Amino acid sequence: MGARQREISVSEFFTKNRHLLGFDSPRKALLTCVKEAVDNALDACEEGGILPDVEVKLEIVADDGTPPPASQASRFRITVTDNGPGIVRQQIPRVFAKLLYGSKFHRLRQSRGQQGIGISAAGMYSQLTTGKPVQIISRTGPRTPAHYFEVQIDTRKNEPLVHENKKIAWDRPRGTQVTLEVEGKYQKGRTSVDEYLDQIAIANPHVSLTYQTAEGETRGFQRTVEQLPEQPREIKPHPYGIELGMLLKMLHDTSSHSLAGFLAADFSRVSPQLAKEICRTAGVAPGSKPREVTGDAAEAVYKTLQATRIMAPPTNCLSPIGEKAILSGLYHQIRGEFYTAVSRPPAVYRGNPFAIEAGLAFGSRPADGDNAKAKSKAKAKPEEEGLPLAEGEAEESETELSRLVRYANRVPLLYQQSACATYKATVDTTWKNYGVGQSRGALPQGPMVIFVHMASVWVPFTSESKEAIADYDEIRKEITLALRECGRRLGVFLRRRGRAQSEFRRRNIFELYIEEVAEACNRLKGGKLATQKLKEQLQKIATSKTGGLKTDELLGRTGAGPEGLPDSIIVTEEGIEGDVGVAEPAAAPEAPETATITGKKKLGARSTSKVPSPAEKSPKKSAKKSRKKS
Repeated sequence: MGARQREISVSEFFTKNRHLLGFDSPRKALLTCVKEAVDNALDACEEGGILPDVEVKLEIVADDGTPPPASQASRFRITVTDNGPGIVRQQIPRVFAKLLYGSKFHRLRQSRGQQGIGISAAGMYSQLTTGKPVQIISRTGPRTPAHYFEVQIDTRKNEPLVHENKKIAWDRPRGTQVTLEVEGKYQKGRTSVDEYLDQIAIANPHVSLTYQTAEGETRGFQRTVEQLPEQPREIKPHPYGIELGMLLKMLHDTSSHSLAGFLAADFSRVSPQLAKEICRTAGVAPGSKPREVTGDAAEAVYKTLQATRIMAPPTNCLSPIGEKAILSGLYHQIRGEFYTAVSRPPAVYRGNPFAIEAGLAFGSRPADGDNAKAKSKAKAKPEEEGLPLAEGEAEESETELSRLVRYANRVPLLYQQSACATYKATVDTTWKNYGVGQSRGALPQGPMVIFVHMASVWVPFTSESKEAIADYDEIRKEITLALRECGRRLGVFLRRRGRAQSEFRRRNIFELYIEEVAEACNRLKGGKLATQKLKEQLQKIATSKTGGLKTDELLGRTGAGPEGLPDSIIVTEEGIEGDVGVAEPAAAPEAPETATITGKKKLGARSTSKVPSPAEKSPKKSAKKSRKKS
């Protein structure tokens, strides 16, 4: 038995357990390969201080020369190209063909990648399913040559195998191009490559993205923010975020010559004076050599560290999206009538700083194309004919569940929704308090998209595939508080709009009779009455009795912005209330901030989506929705 024992490399382990990395079905595997390549491209561009221009191309690989339809194809070629700083030649094989190799695992700062597994695992999946190597082209500058590599993983040793290495002519001044040939399944809809790139555009409005689908269509996501997010800074570990074994390892590896110096130099928020106080409380001499602090002495130092009140870690290691950028992304990618965004102040879990951001888009989501128009006409036909709804039947907009989009460090999370802390916090929020229907244990009902983003130096994923956030009490609390703030703003909007619409309908009824009343009075006066003046006086009375100018403001019929609703946008038939122009990315806030957005922008300025006016909807349906909101 003992002679058969041998070491198992990490590559061999994940080869047999590839489902742990997100390769458990052909459709999910295709998405995972695209996701890892795009995440690497965006991280590289941002670290190089370059506004990302990313191209994603899906091609069908034909077995006999004639490519099958995209829905029936089983093999695809994925090509992702960026304009980043490139990769130096010596590092290319290890970056793409060695698991657990990277620059982000040992540093505490926000980034999309964490473990050094992603793109190498995608190459391993390509090697397993098609036997093809990963093809890489990279160039670090216009004066340096472009290097072309074909690499695979030696799974026994977890080392790269280089099949080809040469210099080539490339038409790009800098950047990296990765090509993978994998088995997969292309299918549109939820949890697809298309949806993933849609959500990338929402949370990363500074990215310009071009996507060529497997069907040959080309889609473009234009950049709406012309400034990079603030670059996060690396921080040292916080005493509250370590365990005894980690402390022992740090004591052994430190270059400091004294215990007090080690505590002050290797931890954040520990000053030299506080370090000496911790040593005295633990009963260990401050001048002790760190490597000699072991056993009971090390445990005493650890317990003292956990019991001492220490300032929370710095938050400049985070780079949240910011309310303005969230609003810009939601507005340009999701069609609705009301948008709002909230950024919570940074908090801490297990010594790791994190920040929660939430957004919300509410309102009707019109479909495009002739088929959608036909469907809407068919749906409106029973209402036009006056047919009542069957028992238990309700409007689609009243019964459909809202859509939850989850992010971790700007990366969309498309799978394992019910296992995620974001979903649990959303379900636990009492949306009925804000005028939105909700069944027990379910997402709220109605035409609504809920956006939640967690930015952290170390996101606690539930698995290596990075699909759900672990349910820490501190994280769930911050998500809940952010969602409640969004809900309060939505409730204010719905109540105001409902009251204003009710008053406006009353005014319209009065106006129907003003003409007849004026004509009747004129006949009684023998035709000598100033009819126009009487009409104006009656119109003023009708306006004053139905809310006056306030009703017009709430319905967006004046130039005022959404008063009392900071960081919000309201879409009306007259225009758009709120600022949806170029948004500045926000740094991690040290305290809660609210900034009221005012101003008005014409509806025609909205480039990528069109919101229908209330006049385009059936009158009966609009009246029903208004009664519900009020």
